[in-house]
Amino acid sequence: MSNNGGGEADLDVEALARRYAEEREKRLRADAVTQYQSLKGRFAAFDVDPNSVPDFQRERVEREADVVIIGGGFGGLLTAVQLRKRGVENIVIIEKGADFGGTWYWNRYPGIRCDVESYIYLPLLEETGYVPSEKYAKGAEIYEQCRLIAEKFGLYADALFQTLAETLTWDNDVQRWIVTTNRGDRISARFTVAATGLYSSPKLPGIPGIETFEGPSFHTSRWDYAFTGGDADGNLTGLQGKTVGIIGTGSTGIQCVPPVAQWAQQLYLFQRTPASVDVRGNGPTDVEWFRSLEPGWQRERMLNFTQWTSGLPQAIDMVGDSMTDLFREKTTSAGVEMSPEEREKAEILKMERVRRRIDEIVEDKATAEALKPYFHYFCKRPGFSDHYLQVFNRPNVTLVDTAGKGVERVTPQGLVVDGREYELDCLIYATGFDFMTSYTRESGLSITGRDGVSLEEHWKNGAHTLFGMQTRGFPNFFVLTIVQAGTSINYLHTADVQSIYMADLIAHCLDNRLGTVEPTQEAEDEWVDLCIQLSAERHAFFEKCTPSYFNFEGARPREFELNSPFGGGPLAYFEYLAKMSEEKFAHRLEFG
Repeated sequence: MSNNGGGEADLDVEALARRYAEEREKRLRADAVTQYQSLKGRFAAFDVDPNSVPDFQRERVEREADVVIIGGGFGGLLTAVQLRKRGVENIVIIEKGADFGGTWYWNRYPGIRCDVESYIYLPLLEETGYVPSEKYAKGAEIYEQCRLIAEKFGLYADALFQTLAETLTWDNDVQRWIVTTNRGDRISARFTVAATGLYSSPKLPGIPGIETFEGPSFHTSRWDYAFTGGDADGNLTGLQGKTVGIIGTGSTGIQCVPPVAQWAQQLYLFQRTPASVDVRGNGPTDVEWFRSLEPGWQRERMLNFTQWTSGLPQAIDMVGDSMTDLFREKTTSAGVEMSPEEREKAEILKMERVRRRIDEIVEDKATAEALKPYFHYFCKRPGFSDHYLQVFNRPNVTLVDTAGKGVERVTPQGLVVDGREYELDCLIYATGFDFMTSYTRESGLSITGRDGVSLEEHWKNGAHTLFGMQTRGFPNFFVLTIVQAGTSINYLHTADVQSIYMADLIAHCLDNRLGTVEPTQEAEDEWVDLCIQLSAERHAFFEKCTPSYFNFEGARPREFELNSPFGGGPLAYFEYLAKMSEEKFAHRLEFG
């Protein structure tokens, strides 16, 4: 295979397929997802919130509510806003953090910003009038937009912060959910919405000796600025003269590595699998253009992005970035969905461009080769940066490529790879979060429905839902997740559509004095069967992928095949929800 040129003609697709398979085999592990451990027990110190109010205390709350929302991130905020718009005022929001924001509250590491264009990713820009400063906004701006939304819609008065919801129990006699928390609260609610987030449970690698390291160590979602100095914009003066190790080369690693490299005396980046890193192409917002947009522009732009990234080309590419250009060169005509063969050719060419870009930027040939990703484009979450690859030309940065094996062990002084110990002053884990494993494990909730059946038991062999949001036997209970739901690369689009659906349905029940709502057994079975039918191709694809959180590190158990997004894609999924609302929920649901 040639490394020259940029076209399709000089690609040896068969050779690439063999290389992809070889790289996959290097990274398969017998322990799969159990190689990771949660921030509990002996690792509970990693979960301390550096931004919370120390020793926070308040009186226990006992009250009734129409709706309890668990989680104050995008999903919880959007649901609360949509309920407010429909006149539902009696809401309680329970949030683990000390403020709204979810992912953008917890993650404040240096260099953090959104990967999806801020004009379609920041929620409710038209409602708040906020103008993002850049095409890809910094994390602090996204966090502030969340706070602005909460202020505008009066959500702070209804929020219980620094509080963990622990149990949700359905009381069939009074047709209410009894919600209890770690602060002794007891709330009786007609409806509950679990919006605990996609990236809410940080994980650590199960490397032997991890608890023995004597220097400062932390997870990126709990960044220790008391040690590093500075803030999310950099200026990490506390790292001067220090040797720092970072484990993880996913989206977070791509963003935090450049500012750490700028200030540390020496940075070792430990890599098991290289990332796909494409052009970011960030720039300041044209405020005059932004303010000239017609009402309804944000949802129109969101839809255009989802259409392009779903392989449905449009006459105009409104976003025009490294995500939407994936299929641009292989388009047939506007409004005509691309064939699987066309999509595969497009992503093969995309990955080749990513690899050739590495050769153009990284000066050391061995380092450049180690940084090249050899897997299909959607096997792992793609990354984007105009600074990450350039870091490896710095004399104080060393890529420690573990050839797919990972770090061998942690010692009191550092990390061991291939028998060599790398002494460190600080160790940073950019190792991500639990993702689509067990809902109760990820959320930390104990949920008991009708007849004392637990959700954990009900879903022990995989989720059974209608639209990924409701499950029979758990009336008036909604869950915001992408399991069995159609998800856009732009999560805001999914959360927006789901929140509208849930608010419409809850308001419908309240307005018509309907006590309960849950899926019919027939509707749930039909949806599960459809999910299985439409997901076969996706599952076959992931079985060939390099290990990642998308495929349970290459060993997704068959009993959890149901814990996957809806295989029909986001556009078809959004149509299902819209039709349900338009038909006033006349089908698929049982009211009591």
